[in-house]
Amino acid sequence: MGASCKDQKKALAICLQRSPCVLIERNTPKDCLMDPELKKDLPELCLANFRAFMDCKNGVFDMRRRMRGNAPLSNGKYDEIYDNLSSGNYNPREEIKKLEIMNKNLSKQRQLQLQQQEEAKRLANLESGDL
Repeated sequence: MGASCKDQKKALAICLQRSPCVLIERNTPKDCLMDPELKKDLPELCLANFRAFMDCKNGVFDMRRRMRGNAPLSNGKYDEIYDNLSSGNYNPREEIKKLEIMNKNLSKQRQLQLQQQEEAKRLANLESGDL
Protein backbone atom coordinates (compact mmCIF):
# COMPACT_ATOMS: atom_id res chain seq x y z
CA MET A 1 0.00 0.00 0.00
CA GLY A 2 1.36 3.38 -0.92
CA ALA A 3 1.62 6.39 1.28
CA SER A 4 -1.48 7.82 -0.40
CA CYS A 5 -3.78 5.45 1.53
CA LYS A 6 -2.25 6.13 4.92
CA ASP A 7 -4.78 8.79 5.93
CA GLN A 8 -7.76 6.64 4.93
CA LYS A 9 -6.32 3.71 6.87
CA LYS A 10 -5.83 5.80 10.01
CA ALA A 11 -9.29 7.38 9.69
CA LEU A 12 -10.79 3.89 9.48
CA ALA A 13 -8.74 2.66 12.44
CA ILE A 14 -9.78 5.67 14.55
CA CYS A 15 -13.45 5.21 13.67
CA LEU A 16 -13.32 1.49 14.50
CA GLN A 17 -11.56 2.15 17.80
CA ARG A 18 -14.34 4.60 18.72
CA SER A 19 -17.13 2.25 17.66
CA PRO A 20 -19.22 0.35 20.22
CA CYS A 21 -18.18 -2.89 18.53
CA VAL A 22 -14.60 -2.39 19.76
CA LEU A 23 -15.01 -0.16 22.83
CA ILE A 24 -17.97 -1.86 24.46
CA GLU A 25 -18.22 -5.34 22.99
CA ARG A 26 -14.41 -5.75 22.94
CA ASN A 27 -14.21 -7.26 19.45
CA THR A 28 -11.17 -6.72 17.28
CA PRO A 29 -11.51 -4.13 14.50
CA LYS A 30 -10.95 -6.89 11.94
CA ASP A 31 -13.83 -8.93 13.40
CA CYS A 32 -16.08 -5.86 13.30
CA LEU A 33 -15.40 -5.43 9.58
CA MET A 34 -15.43 -9.06 8.50
CA ASP A 35 -18.29 -10.56 10.53
CA PRO A 36 -21.62 -9.65 8.83
CA GLU A 37 -23.50 -9.66 12.15
CA LEU A 38 -21.06 -7.17 13.69
CA LYS A 39 -20.66 -5.12 10.52
CA LYS A 40 -24.38 -4.31 10.28
CA ASP A 41 -24.15 -2.51 13.65
CA LEU A 42 -21.15 -0.37 12.70
CA PRO A 43 -21.74 3.39 12.49
CA GLU A 44 -22.35 4.79 9.04
CA LEU A 45 -19.14 6.83 9.28
CA CYS A 46 -17.02 3.70 9.77
CA LEU A 47 -18.59 2.05 6.74
CA ALA A 48 -17.93 5.18 4.68
CA ASN A 49 -14.31 5.22 5.87
CA PHE A 50 -14.00 1.53 4.98
CA ARG A 51 -15.31 2.17 1.46
CA ALA A 52 -12.90 5.11 1.03
CA PHE A 53 -9.97 2.98 2.20
CA MET A 54 -10.90 0.11 -0.11
CA ASP A 55 -11.32 2.49 -3.06
CA CYS A 56 -7.88 3.90 -2.35
CA LYS A 57 -6.37 0.45 -1.99
CA ASN A 58 -7.97 -0.74 -5.23
CA GLY A 59 -6.67 2.39 -6.94
CA VAL A 60 -3.12 1.22 -6.32
CA PHE A 61 -3.75 -1.63 -8.77
CA ASP A 62 -5.87 0.30 -11.29
CA MET A 63 -3.50 1.42 -14.04
CA ARG A 64 -5.71 4.36 -15.03
CA ARG A 65 -5.55 5.73 -11.49
CA ARG A 66 -1.85 5.02 -11.19
CA MET A 67 -1.16 7.20 -14.20
CA ARG A 68 -3.26 10.10 -12.88
CA GLY A 69 -2.31 9.54 -9.28
CA ASN A 70 -4.31 7.56 -6.76
CA ALA A 71 -4.79 10.25 -4.15
CA PRO A 72 -2.82 13.03 -2.53
CA LEU A 73 0.02 11.96 -0.31
CA SER A 74 -0.62 11.61 3.38
CA ASN A 75 -0.54 14.84 5.33
CA GLY A 76 -0.42 13.23 8.79
CA LYS A 77 -3.83 14.59 9.74
CA TYR A 78 -4.71 11.60 11.93
CA ASP A 79 -1.26 10.71 13.32
CA GLU A 80 -1.74 12.14 16.82
CA ILE A 81 -5.26 10.75 17.29
CA TYR A 82 -4.17 7.37 15.95
CA ASP A 83 -1.16 7.25 18.31
CA ASN A 84 -3.34 8.12 21.33
CA LEU A 85 -5.94 5.48 20.48
CA SER A 86 -3.28 2.86 19.72
CA SER A 87 -1.47 3.45 23.00
CA GLY A 88 -4.68 3.42 25.06
CA ASN A 89 -4.36 7.09 25.98
CA TYR A 90 -8.03 8.07 25.60
CA ASN A 91 -11.36 8.34 27.41
CA PRO A 92 -13.82 5.81 25.91
CA ARG A 93 -16.89 7.92 26.72
CA GLU A 94 -15.47 10.94 24.93
CA GLU A 95 -14.52 8.84 21.91
CA ILE A 96 -18.04 7.40 21.64
CA LYS A 97 -19.51 10.91 21.86
CA LYS A 98 -17.17 12.10 19.09
CA LEU A 99 -18.20 9.19 16.89
CA GLU A 100 -21.90 9.82 17.52
CA ILE A 101 -21.51 13.50 16.58
CA MET A 102 -19.61 12.68 13.40
CA ASN A 103 -22.13 9.98 12.49
CA LYS A 104 -25.06 12.40 12.98
CA ASN A 105 -23.32 14.98 10.80
CA LEU A 106 -22.82 12.38 8.06
CA SER A 107 -26.46 11.32 8.27
CA LYS A 108 -27.63 14.94 8.03
CA GLN A 109 -25.36 15.51 5.06
CA ARG A 110 -26.76 12.46 3.27
CA GLN A 111 -30.34 13.54 3.99
CA LEU A 112 -29.61 16.98 2.52
CA GLN A 113 -28.13 15.39 -0.59
CA LEU A 114 -31.20 13.19 -1.01
CA GLN A 115 -33.50 16.18 -0.59
CA GLN A 116 -31.52 18.15 -3.17
CA GLN A 117 -31.68 15.23 -5.61
CA GLU A 118 -35.43 14.89 -5.11
CA GLU A 119 -35.88 18.64 -5.61
CA ALA A 120 -33.79 18.52 -8.80
CA LYS A 121 -35.88 15.61 -10.11
CA ARG A 122 -39.10 17.43 -9.25
CA LEU A 123 -37.92 20.57 -11.06
CA ALA A 124 -36.81 18.53 -14.07
CA ASN A 125 -40.24 16.87 -14.20
CA LEU A 126 -41.98 20.26 -13.99
CA GLU A 127 -39.80 21.69 -16.78
CA SER A 128 -40.36 18.69 -19.03
CA GLY A 129 -44.10 18.94 -18.44
CA ASP A 130 -44.14 22.66 -19.40
CA LEU A 131 -42.47 22.03 -22.76
